[in-house]
Amino acid sequence: MPLRILFMGTAELARASLQALLASALFEVAAVVTQPDRPKGRELKPHPSPVKKIAVEAGLPLLQPERARDAAFISSVAALAPDLIVVAAYGQLLPPSILGLPQFGCVNVHASLLPKYRGAAPIQWAILNNEQETGVTIMKMSEGLDTGDILTQKATPIGPEETAAQLHDRLATLGAELLVGTLPAYCVGAIRPIPQDNAAATHARKISREDGRIDWSQTAPALRNRIRAFTPWPGAYVNLTIRGKPRLVKFWRAAVEPSQGHPGQILQADRNGLVIACGRDALRIQQLQVEGGRQMTAAEFVAGHPLAVTALWK
Repeated sequence: MPLRILFMGTAELARASLQALLASALFEVAAVVTQPDRPKGRELKPHPSPVKKIAVEAGLPLLQPERARDAAFISSVAALAPDLIVVAAYGQLLPPSILGLPQFGCVNVHASLLPKYRGAAPIQWAILNNEQETGVTIMKMSEGLDTGDILTQKATPIGPEETAAQLHDRLATLGAELLVGTLPAYCVGAIRPIPQDNAAATHARKISREDGRIDWSQTAPALRNRIRAFTPWPGAYVNLTIRGKPRLVKFWRAAVEPSQGHPGQILQADRNGLVIACGRDALRIQQLQVEGGRQMTAAEFVAGHPLAVTALWK
């Protein structure tokens, strides 16, 4: 008989795992749990999560509790009688009353090589910290934040030009593949869970919009990593007065150059590009976007927004 699974996920990262479970005859997805629809866009209309869209298309029973600790929700989970609960980017910690319900417990797909980068934003922090390698972990869940025993892991190098968006998509696929390969062996006792080394743990806190603000006193390599880490959100950005109005300018791609100057000083601004000094070396901006406009090359930007060389870009 196929394993009866309750899937809990919300964010885009979880889509691949749910799709992989649905595509395998080894599993029966009894129901899907996702966060309630949240307001988005200028009109703040409620939008379904990426996971809800898949569940609706597949005709799966759907639960959207405001809190995973609600007694009514816990009763609903118990009534479903899953053999196993699979969690991927759900967005809430699960109480002991849920963790202990299934025969095989709860298993989580996490986008880092635990115990490094426990928390909400492991992909962004790995790039920001100039890691050369990351990966995915399938773990048995406990009450703590990503503290459970490790079942399996798969490592992958981080490309020198890779953005958080690109790495996210690769890890989502890698995690889904590892998940469906791990569960059958785990449920027959062929995998021995390994406790994490808490002394080696690091935390990947949730990213805020303010994290994207550029500080030119940082080194050019660090700022280039910030651009990669915060693409697409919140973006690495600065403020610039354009035609008398303050506007946010977001950088999408940049390269490091061995130029020197005062941090924030514009070293070049012409049809050949835009170069800005940092705390060490300089950034050659390759692609950027003015708030409300389209992405453009640095040369296109300079053509429409003349900048004085030697000026400081705050």
